[in-house]
Amino acid sequence: MGSTRRGVVIGVAMALGLALPTAAQDPTIEEVATGLHSPRGVAIGPDGTIYVAEAGAGGEAPCVVHPELGNMCFGPSGAITAIVDGTASRIVEGLPSGLTDNGEVIGPSDVTVDGEGTVWFLAGGPGAGAAEFRDALPDGAGDGIGFLNRLGADGTAERIADLAAYETEQNPDADQPGNEEPDSNINGLAASDAGALVADAGGNDLLAVAADGSISTVAVFPLSMVPAPPDPSVEADPSAEPQMIPMDPVPTSVAVGPDGAYYVGELTGFPFPTGGAAVYRVAPGEEPSVYADGFTNIIDVEFGPDGTLYVAEMVHEGLLGVLGAGAPPIGAVMAVPPGGGQAEMVATGEQLMALGGLAVADDGSILVSANTLMPGAGTLVKLTP
Repeated sequence: MGSTRRGVVIGVAMALGLALPTAAQDPTIEEVATGLHSPRGVAIGPDGTIYVAEAGAGGEAPCVVHPELGNMCFGPSGAITAIVDGTASRIVEGLPSGLTDNGEVIGPSDVTVDGEGTVWFLAGGPGAGAAEFRDALPDGAGDGIGFLNRLGADGTAERIADLAAYETEQNPDADQPGNEEPDSNINGLAASDAGALVADAGGNDLLAVAADGSISTVAVFPLSMVPAPPDPSVEADPSAEPQMIPMDPVPTSVAVGPDGAYYVGELTGFPFPTGGAAVYRVAPGEEPSVYADGFTNIIDVEFGPDGTLYVAEMVHEGLLGVLGAGAPPIGAVMAVPPGGGQAEMVATGEQLMALGGLAVADDGSILVSANTLMPGAGTLVKLTP
């Protein structure tokens, strides 16, 4: 989602042949679309059209060294895809996408539909350096990265706001230790009465964008102090107090609640502790407060028609296990009852690998994008209670 210090969406080689836990028997899980390129955010329009943001598969050139992600090659392979009656077609193509040698992708990260049926979408990235890194990419490879876009009635995408430039100029989390330099990775999007809300995973903040493109900071999320992971190469001292290190919140997602407040899910940064992620409630003019916790690596949140908050975890057992032990990146969907309370498991298993986004239909069925770390092998699956 940003950097190694802010919770990078890792690219890992899938460990084929490992014994994987089976998907939950209830609800049923079925594939809606396959062959997607790093699918991320999902939305459902008022007419039932399903929209998916495809981060893409990078390209062959130009290739540059990203300051935190390593070698990255760019190309116009990002897209916004619409699915109607089971048929998928890319309604916006040629969007910027960058792919690292180990599978990390930046590109279109989320899509939403407002009350009037207008489609909005984000082109995520670029991470450390924000607009400066983007603007320095050769051959116009960064053109469009870091922008909020709106799709016109004629199908033409209009750029509404340059969020990467805003983060570079304002850097709202600059007073947090380690975050003095600007970072931006716009990842979560929700329509609001005034325009749009954007969760910036790199900037540790929630931004509001008005219909005229003006940007304001709604909230900055706090760092947490967590125990440092053990060093496997040395013998631990059982009598020593654990060393504590700062962990970035890495807000990845935002939804407008039935009460009109904003609900923001966090991936968390390194060391990505299992159970260490929370959903914040943000009421305008108030400091963020924890609405529900005990999650791991949240990638999306969305309310169901009855007020249940559904939470998509990118990796249910934690990214550190994937990085360090080569565990399969199996995600999960959790549910928080209306009004708050203890989250319960909805589904997990091999069909929910590396989740990228979530949407809830009027009938209560849940759509999630999966295999977001595998360009060309991404899927959209439907969970039916």
